[in-house]
Amino acid sequence: MPKMDQYDLAILAALQENARATNVEVAEKVNLSPSPCLRRTRLLEEAGIIRGYRADLDRQAVGLELTVFVAFKVIRHTRENAQALQHALLEIPEVIACHMISGEADFLAEVVVENLAAYEKLLTEKLLVLPHVTDIRSNFAIRSVKTGGPVKLPRVRD
Repeated sequence: MPKMDQYDLAILAALQENARATNVEVAEKVNLSPSPCLRRTRLLEEAGIIRGYRADLDRQAVGLELTVFVAFKVIRHTRENAQALQHALLEIPEVIACHMISGEADFLAEVVVENLAAYEKLLTEKLLVLPHVTDIRSNFAIRSVKTGGPVKLPRVRD
């Protein structure tokens, strides 16, 4: 992908605002004709900058009422241990986000489940048996203030 310009960033902003917008709508919003807009959007997709499109769901409306932030410590800091844990976490659908972090823990996962009983089951059956983990700490969200919003895009530098 060549260096992004103001049109690429405008397309990304428009699609973050409404991923269901038609190409014509996006083109109008970013002041391009439809053909170059579609070409740029496809290049952004092929380059992996646009990773996909999905619906943003109201978690409570679909019965997912509990968000838990789970901090994991690995046994020893080796690439192999970190990769094994990372791969294992990727296989757990309730883990909706995961980050390798610095500080007291090594990984921080965002877990979304129906309720406390569902989290207890996930904890005992999947999380506590993860490879190379020495400690797990759970923090429960009281209320979500902002989730998965659009990212603030940088300005194009001349």
